[in-house]
Amino acid sequence: MNKRSFLFVLILTVGFFFLNQWLFPPKKPSTTTTKTQNIYVESAIEEKSIVTDTTLNQQQQQFFVLENDYQQLVFSNIGGAISEINLALYNKKYSQIPVRPISFDRIIEKDFPQNSHFPAFPYLSSETAGEKTYKSAIGGYYPLLRRTLFNAQDVPISFVDPKFYALNIVSSDTNLATQPYRLKKLEKDLIEFELIQPNRRITKVFSFSKDSNLSPYCIEVMIKIDGDTRGLWLTTGVPEVELISGNAAPSLKYRMLRGSQKAQVEQLSLPKNGLMNAIPADWICNSNGFLGLILDPLTTDGSSFRAQMIPGMQIPTRLSLINPEYQPYPPEKYPGYEMQIPLHEQISHFRLYAGPFEDDLLNKVDQTYSNLSKGYNPGYIGALSFHGWFTFISEPFAKFLFLVMKFFYKMTSSWGISIILLTLVLRIMLYPLNAWSINSSLKMSQVAPQVTAIQEKYKKDPKRAQMEVMSLYREKGVNPLMGCFPLLIQLPFLIGMFDLLKSTFELRGASFIPGWIDNLTAPDVLFSWSYPIPFFGSSLHLLPFLLGFIMWVQQRFTSMNIKTTTALTDQQKQQKMMGNMMTIVFTVMFYHFPSGLNLYWLSSMGLGILQQWFMMRKMKKV
Repeated sequence: MNKRSFLFVLILTVGFFFLNQWLFPPKKPSTTTTKTQNIYVESAIEEKSIVTDTTLNQQQQQFFVLENDYQQLVFSNIGGAISEINLALYNKKYSQIPVRPISFDRIIEKDFPQNSHFPAFPYLSSETAGEKTYKSAIGGYYPLLRRTLFNAQDVPISFVDPKFYALNIVSSDTNLATQPYRLKKLEKDLIEFELIQPNRRITKVFSFSKDSNLSPYCIEVMIKIDGDTRGLWLTTGVPEVELISGNAAPSLKYRMLRGSQKAQVEQLSLPKNGLMNAIPADWICNSNGFLGLILDPLTTDGSSFRAQMIPGMQIPTRLSLINPEYQPYPPEKYPGYEMQIPLHEQISHFRLYAGPFEDDLLNKVDQTYSNLSKGYNPGYIGALSFHGWFTFISEPFAKFLFLVMKFFYKMTSSWGISIILLTLVLRIMLYPLNAWSINSSLKMSQVAPQVTAIQEKYKKDPKRAQMEVMSLYREKGVNPLMGCFPLLIQLPFLIGMFDLLKSTFELRGASFIPGWIDNLTAPDVLFSWSYPIPFFGSSLHLLPFLLGFIMWVQQRFTSMNIKTTTALTDQQKQQKMMGNMMTIVFTVMFYHFPSGLNLYWLSSMGLGILQQWFMMRKMKKV
């Protein structure tokens, strides 16, 4: 295989990988084909003939709020459960908060403010002295759970069934999840509910941990059941959709106990219907990719669990509100997932982590709850998910890249600058290989006229021509494949960077150039429009075009520095055409990729031109 064939195969391979990552992400949720419904039509909501338990219970629902610097928990008396978990967004006052706003937060707050109230309904708290608060704040929070959606007239258009609330108790008795609980106690950091039935009494106590700075986003839960405990399950709730590289990436995990001290975190395949898993789990995790919930039973050594898929039309995502005329995010495309743990004991204690899956944050929580004398560590760090087809290859490279980026971030406080400095480090590390590649390319270009002459001389004898060409290569010290080898070396770093941007919460919402590159894990947006255009969508991404331009400049730079007195040979013409094709392929391929990846490859190409110029100058002197 000659060099240009190898390059062509390499381009196709890289293109196929990234196109598959973009068009067909791993473990993409499968949905049952349903007729598209428009949740924005109010008449469907207002039909008096449609009366459900949810509609009736909605009228008697009451909401209560517990709040600290990190979370706003909204409880409902229906089910005595958590209807909303709203995570505070980063601001100057609370700079320790890691959750940053992204484009969807800003769009909904600006265009759909009625869906940006936190809480969504009037509520009571310990500070309101029994008076219901009707006007809640607008913005400032990220809704971790799917919740009720409103139209422009502030009328609910899709209720969340209480059975999908977090930490609700469900059973084969469908009415249990929608029973009204009695509020027994409401304090600043604690709330208590009680339900009395003929065969059982259920008491629920929710509270924040004593020191939220040591264990942020953690909720302590005590459930006491006096009476029949058969067939009762505790729910995790349904996380809101989070798009990663343009696709939803839900993840269901559980920690499986092996022996007395060893534990292993396993990924659960996304269920199409109800799923029962009899393997004892130390804890279960329901994540949307960057954020999620970890439900940890503290009074059992492990219990079976189950998971289910909920159709997107039954519990729509807030993204379905955006651009309703064209529906770029139809609700049926984004189903939800819920996990459940059985309740066997009379008194059960749980810990719920509901927040961002950030490396340092999860390690901090693990250290807070670890018990060295008993050898116990909750191991919540295992909830982190790595998204990609070839994670067994890319994960080690991605971890190395992130370690270097964190080092630079501590010095610069900018993830964008850290990516550029990381690229510089990699270029320095791979300098010998890149120099080898450039030298090989230059030598190939220099002998190209002689290769053409040999092929012309022995055009009737291809075998003789091939032997003469190989003899010329040996004489000139040229190896056609050596120029491609460094590209293969860099490929794992490129794929690792791609998976890093899809899996690292720290880069979510990280801004590099405000107003243009506001989120390194999403494409840059120079400007937007309402009508979706095929391929381009509804926004223009500039970085991929800059990347294509830099690649084109690199091709021109190479050809300008190889001066020949004769016309271009066929091989040089093919190389030029392949270079132009590569420029177009990468521009198209990178158009919908994260801005951080474009920034990385753009920096790499720019540094490559600089290195090429330096080596050209050095060779001219020699």
